[in-house]
Amino acid sequence: MIEKSIKFLADESCDFVVVRVLRSEGYDVASVAESFPGSSDLEVLKQAVDQKRILLTEDKDFGEWVFAHKEEMYGVLFIRYPGNLRRNLGEMVRVLLTKHGAKLVKSFTVLELGRARIRKMR
Repeated sequence: MIEKSIKFLADESCDFVVVRVLRSEGYDVASVAESFPGSSDLEVLKQAVDQKRILLTEDKDFGEWVFAHKEEMYGVLFIRYPGNLRRNLGEMVRVLLTKHGAKLVKSFTVLELGRARIRKMR
């Protein structure tokens, strides 16, 4: 069951194909590139928290903000996909949401080729 009430914020590092696929599925997806380009990572993370949005990113620095600096987050979906296999990236994110949707809230999730690791945060 797809949970369409989940909202997202796509960081500038996030491949825009993910934004297009999620929007086409009916998700509310805001984009840093469209709304507030050039924002710092910390500003982006705080914006996601304030708006109750899961952050979509390919920037590993957000892991450092969450784990090392203990910054608050609403949820982070960190995408690690090799460049030569990106043609299915949007579909893989859609499948992840279909299977695990609500579990991504308050979790740091890493989506890699063939697997997703969902780490629930306290």
